Amino acid sequence: MQHHSSLAVKDILSRKHFEKTEVIAGVEGLTRQVKWVHVVEVPNIRKLLNGNELILSTGVAWKDNHALLVDFLEQLIDCGAAGLCIEIGTYTDSIPDEVIRLADHYCFPIILFLEEVQFVNITQDIHVQLINQHYQMIQDLEDYSQKLNQKLLAIENSVEMLTLMQEYTGLQVLMRTLNAEDIYVPELSDERRDDLLSYLDQAGDSPFISHKPVPLMEQEYGEIFIVSREREINEFDLLILDRTATVLAQLFLREMYVEERRRTEKNEWITNWLDGKHNEQETSDNLTYHEGKLNVLGGTAAICKLSQNTTSSNITYLNLFIRAIFEQQGFHMITTERHGYIVYILLNKRGKSSWKQRLNKGMERVYQTEFLKKHAFKITSMAVGQYIETLSDIGRSYETAVETLKLQKNMRTERFCSFYEDLHMYRVISLVKSQNEFQHMITEYLSPVIEYDKQFNGKLLHTLKAYLACNGSKKETAEQLFIVRQTLYYRLEKLERLLGEDFMSNSEKRMAIEFMLFAHNYLNTQVNMQNVKSDKPVST
Repeated sequence: MQHHSSLAVKDILSRKHFEKTEVIAGVEGLTRQVKWVHVVEVPNIRKLLNGNELILSTGVAWKDNHALLVDFLEQLIDCGAAGLCIEIGTYTDSIPDEVIRLADHYCFPIILFLEEVQFVNITQDIHVQLINQHYQMIQDLEDYSQKLNQKLLAIENSVEMLTLMQEYTGLQVLMRTLNAEDIYVPELSDERRDDLLSYLDQAGDSPFISHKPVPLMEQEYGEIFIVSREREINEFDLLILDRTATVLAQLFLREMYVEERRRTEKNEWITNWLDGKHNEQETSDNLTYHEGKLNVLGGTAAICKLSQNTTSSNITYLNLFIRAIFEQQGFHMITTERHGYIVYILLNKRGKSSWKQRLNKGMERVYQTEFLKKHAFKITSMAVGQYIETLSDIGRSYETAVETLKLQKNMRTERFCSFYEDLHMYRVISLVKSQNEFQHMITEYLSPVIEYDKQFNGKLLHTLKAYLACNGSKKETAEQLFIVRQTLYYRLEKLERLLGEDFMSNSEKRMAIEFMLFAHNYLNTQVNMQNVKSDKPVST
């Protein structure tokens, strides 16, 4: 069921005004498409053409000047014209060999009218044919789109759509996807497949080949090729290809959506896994049964917190999107929902040394993409637990991800951290902050400085933080605080009187002060956030 929607030069040669013609050059280019017919009798036509015009000329522009004819032909070739028809006898008696060789080299047809013809009759005839074909193409495209949409509602795989496309174009169709074998329509033997793939590799930017990516979740899920051996790919072929790629993307998205829902719903074993109820063998057996044979080197658990207005349908699309990103970074992702959060179990398929870098890169892509804005998603935070090498220990990674999420609530924005292993002192504070003596210790070490700042606005606490962070370098501290050295010296003298002259020289005392400063910042942030939530004034 091929739908012809273009005219080639060879098709025009069979029309009634071309009975007495001769093709003297560029025979291999007779498959060039003709989109319009143009009469040209001027030597400079580079700016007058758009491509694919069949040029009619009496030769008056160059007469017997061979150099002008060569230049004229080069302009036509550069502009992508379809061919040149010359009326012999009136102004031109012969075509020089140099012109014929040039046309043969570029497969550019030169056709001679052997007797006088009326160009107006030729243009009228061909233009009527082109216009009729254009209307027919619109009807065929509408018919194709309807059939394609019907198949989208009824079929379970992509082969029927590709078959329909092949019927309408008459061309060889090849589809490549990331996670499946190549599909050929019509089917080819192994030898002919190799020949086709070699043809694709060598052809480059060829008018006999076209391809279209299948877009899915802002990525290329696959690619469709149409290949011709006899004629150039025409506008109708390209429109068919574009519509097919769009509908196939919808089909793949539907399949992935159903699969993602299935994964999410079958989470009983995942819950037990996160609770530490499976040993290593049970974990391996369950993974093989539900996820297939995997070659992984460990993994981690991550928790994603979303805004409260996110629907279940939106969560499924979000999981699809995140899965595609993390898989590109070398992780196999298993998804479940727990306690109102999305839990991603990320199994590492590449080297252990790069897991964090790759995961962080994927998370940056998630946050920066336009996909979240388009679908009104808002990820308020992501927390990544400890990396584990024994998969039965994934529950420990999940617990540390939960702890990371809790600690994130009390962090200042500039200190916000997604990875448990980067929390350092926050983890220590979380272990000891429940002890009654902890707050008293903070008061013991820091209250003289805090009280002095309250009374005199001395900025000593801020100075102390900077001085310790700069490892006691007065020059760096002054630069960081944007103060002169004399001001810094004055503040340091005050700190020595309040904390003792040995607050820097005594290593244990210095470590304790640094820890108390860190704890003070953390707990003060926590109090401030609680006061903001309850609309209470914040004490300083």
